[in-house]
Amino acid sequence: GKIMFPTPIQNYSLKINIAYRLLLLLTLIVWLLPLIAVMLTSMRTFEDVLAGNYWTFPKETALISNYAAVFEGGKMGRFFLNSLIITLPTVFGTLFLSSLAGYSLAMHRFKLNFLVFAMFIAGNFVPYQILMIPVRNISIEMGMYNTHLGLIIFHIAFQTGFCTFFLRNFIKELPFELIEAARADGATEWTIYRKIILPLIIPALAALGVLEFTFIWNDYFWALVLTQGDTVKPITVGLDVLRGQWTTSWNLVSAGSVVAALPPVIMFFILQKQFIQGLTFGAVKG
Repeated sequence: GKIMFPTPIQNYSLKINIAYRLLLLLTLIVWLLPLIAVMLTSMRTFEDVLAGNYWTFPKETALISNYAAVFEGGKMGRFFLNSLIITLPTVFGTLFLSSLAGYSLAMHRFKLNFLVFAMFIAGNFVPYQILMIPVRNISIEMGMYNTHLGLIIFHIAFQTGFCTFFLRNFIKELPFELIEAARADGATEWTIYRKIILPLIIPALAALGVLEFTFIWNDYFWALVLTQGDTVKPITVGLDVLRGQWTTSWNLVSAGSVVAALPPVIMFFILQKQFIQGLTFGAVKG
């Protein structure tokens, strides 16, 4: 039979593919190295950490004792609960308001529609740092400083712009004929939103829910600015209590960091399918 040799283009494509895979593997290793170090440190004894062992496997495993020590005294449990109290209402409130705003901007024809939409986009480019003092002063004047409600409201205010931008473009891809037919049948706008729009944007809401849960749960800046003491402090700021007065128990800090990182990871795996559907909606048109 006739022997077929690879063409120069096929050879070039093969080299590109190999280089891409190697680069992807290298990037994954570099990205995972800090996580591996933290997880290994969370299993070490204090003496092992003092000896400077960070990358080798622990000589003596203290996994159970470290994670048990994290929750001693009940403070970390309280911080964990505070994070849940702040994050869950914020995510639901943000998705509800932004879906309403996205529906109005996508499906209603009114003057200044694009200007309002542009304001939502522009708000995402305002650096949070320059708003620190005004927001803190407003929270004090409104009696919301160092309260769960204060953090929830300010998080919703800052996150609604991005979510509205995302959902408006998502809803814009839906067939407008569905809305016209529902209006012709006498359906109210609330009925259209609840029975037509919401079921169709579940993938987008799931994708945003995962992102927003991660953003809010991992927030450190506003939690530090708008809280004082241990009553309202979320777990990201509360990890500081694991630091000793004279020395830092990095094994306990690492264990606490792993505990703090678990909820967003669990949330992603629960909504993984919907998350991918939401991000890839409209990428392929049949």
